Amino acid sequence: MFLKKIGIDLGTTTTLVYLPNKGIIINEPSVVAYSLLDKKVLAVGDEAKEMIGRTPDTIMAARPLKDGVIADYKTSTERRAAIDATLAAGAKAAYIIKEPIAAAIGANLPIGSASGHMIIDMGGGTSEIAVISLGGIVTNSSVRIGGNKFDAAIQEHIRKKYNLAIGERSAEMIKIKVGSALYLDKKLTAEIKGRDMVSGLPRIITVSSDDVTDALQDELANLVAAVKSVFYNTPPELSADIMDKGIVLSGGTALLRNIDELFSQAIGVPAYNADDPLLCVVKGTGIALENLAAYKRSILAMK
Repeated sequence: MFLKKIGIDLGTTTTLVYLPNKGIIINEPSVVAYSLLDKKVLAVGDEAKEMIGRTPDTIMAARPLKDGVIADYKTSTERRAAIDATLAAGAKAAYIIKEPIAAAIGANLPIGSASGHMIIDMGGGTSEIAVISLGGIVTNSSVRIGGNKFDAAIQEHIRKKYNLAIGERSAEMIKIKVGSALYLDKKLTAEIKGRDMVSGLPRIITVSSDDVTDALQDELANLVAAVKSVFYNTPPELSADIMDKGIVLSGGTALLRNIDELFSQAIGVPAYNADDPLLCVVKGTGIALENLAAYKRSILAMK
């Protein structure tokens, strides 16, 4: 009997799908557009994202996941909903792998060794910080801080400083084009279009990387505080291992300029990005999928 296996990284911002022997076959935004009249789905992924902020009253383009990481693997209703949806789609069995473990596997960390490894997986809705040793999570924290919160903070900063209302896609564009976790010696600039809050008319302004850094200060400080709290609860021997090996960053938010240097300065431990940080979780999920017998007892939950 032919057995089909599919690995899915169901992220707040991006959904990725992995098939054995084929690799990543889908990498699209976690956005759905549907009709409010008959509740029919009109578009998903890239096509639906293009509709955000541009739909009539009869169509809604939205992200189904809000702060979408399952933090409590024993009692979470989000966990149950994800499993039920998978089974309803026709799967014979559904497994959930803890996100920091998947990210660590995808980042090629030797998680089975008797040594401490710290990974910070920063997605669109949530950041997961974990210390892993002997194939399991020793201490961890999940905070609802990620790329979407960054985008909202940029929108608010532009509104307050320039009296300009911009959409979430424009905020994301600014973050990608000129954003930095630390102030840059050579500032980057970009033009942005929006609606003047006083006149109500369209207006174009130029923003700099400093604007983005200013906007993100509170969210970045909260993220650093969460990492420090994980260190505080980490056994000394494992802390020493992490000081030697450094902190690994994964997830799309790890692509923000200088966020690795921010952690290095704030924590006092070297931090560096994994290869292809956005793909770490789905790659790790794929590896676990292809070695299901070896992994399902130790790191996977099944329903």
